[in-house]
Amino acid sequence: MFNSILFKTKKLPLLLVLISAVLYSLFAYNLERTAHLKLIVLYTALFFIFYKLVQLNKDNFKFLALAAFIFRALFILAIPNLSQDFYRFIWDGRIILEGLNPYLYTPELFITNNQFPIAQAEELYAGMGALNGSHFTNYPPINQLCFIIAGIFANKSIVGAAMVLRLLIIAADFGTLYFGKKLLEKLNLPVHNIFWFILNPFIIIELTGNLHFEGVMVFFLVWSLYLLHCNKWKWAAVVFALSITTKLVPLMFLPLFFWWFSKRNTTTNQTELSLNNIKDKKQVPIFEGITKLVAFYSIIILTTLLLFTPFFSTQFINNYSKTVGLWFGNFEFNASIYYIAREIGYRFRGYNEIAIIGKALPVITVLYILFLSFFRKKIDTKKLITAMLFSFTVYLFLSTTVHPWYIATILILSVFTNYKFPLIWSFIVIISYLAYANADNTENLWVIGLEYMVVFSVFIWEVFITKKRLPKGSL
Repeated sequence: MFNSILFKTKKLPLLLVLISAVLYSLFAYNLERTAHLKLIVLYTALFFIFYKLVQLNKDNFKFLALAAFIFRALFILAIPNLSQDFYRFIWDGRIILEGLNPYLYTPELFITNNQFPIAQAEELYAGMGALNGSHFTNYPPINQLCFIIAGIFANKSIVGAAMVLRLLIIAADFGTLYFGKKLLEKLNLPVHNIFWFILNPFIIIELTGNLHFEGVMVFFLVWSLYLLHCNKWKWAAVVFALSITTKLVPLMFLPLFFWWFSKRNTTTNQTELSLNNIKDKKQVPIFEGITKLVAFYSIIILTTLLLFTPFFSTQFINNYSKTVGLWFGNFEFNASIYYIAREIGYRFRGYNEIAIIGKALPVITVLYILFLSFFRKKIDTKKLITAMLFSFTVYLFLSTTVHPWYIATILILSVFTNYKFPLIWSFIVIISYLAYANADNTENLWVIGLEYMVVFSVFIWEVFITKKRLPKGSL
């Protein structure tokens, strides 16, 4: 009787889950990234159903969480079809298990010398491509630890290694679900907001499907923010370092903690739910705050250095800095403001000015972050997260390379704010894959223009036009 009533009341949501499961299966096992029309149709249908699922089941946390798990489980045996990076992940893990430092040797070095130090070396090199194989690895230690785990459990199977990597990413996503829910509750925000990230087809496809480790970095970041909000700042620093050593992205957020420690308003646990009661608020003395800030930074730096220690050498520093620098001076993909600056450079100089522009734009990002860090003195957890959101958004707007999975960071941060533009971006970014619809993988700038016209329009509308009309705590 109960099951019959449950089925009747959940008939539409269950139907939507079933349709999504079929579509995700097609996406995982019957799609090539060159099939652009099929890619766009499948993704659009999945995104529409995702939106309706969250809209119709806001109060059913367990149902949405179960749906998120089912959709991820469907990818378990799939080989990523939108990205080749996972081949390099497997290579690095197996190289370390052979006692070699992945930061000191490129795959190309071994292959061109007819050396095959790991199982399936030729297949992995062919899979990652010559461009990837010609560069030193840029993946930090915690990322490498994940690759090692895959090598331990699947040292001779590419599919098996992909499965292990996928399980780690799925575990991280559900860690984000757990701590994201707790942080939303602490901030008195709607708990269902977390599903704009966890149930989002963009996250399921790019992280679980294509094995990008932004999901692990995001997990540590959200966990750290939760600990920081609970005033467990020492543990928050350790976990923040784990986020940095998964992906380097959180490094740019470090200056934003300045006013958090030096002049923030805090509340006692007993009055967390009544933040409007000014009597229960107290301000941290500036000297005590600065002392904690220095300690916070020190813990992060020491933990990060400790995790890098097993790979440390003079050659490592040289190789790693050069590899990271490539993203600013050599690569370009799905950019916005940079492409405009590049076109201006072509008009006046006659050639690509990426070497200059690629270094100048990050300076603007740094100056903006410093402005947010030192000139906005009133800060709480919501404002800190909002500052992080805008810092990384500006970075993406000015970057020479914006791979789709980079959007994951601003998407998770937006869950704790009023802003929807990252959600819109997570939908429209799929058209950047149309670059792979032709043989030479060249971008159609009209398509890129459409993507950013949508993103900038929503961004300007929310930030400059309707900012005051956004309901507090909404998404």
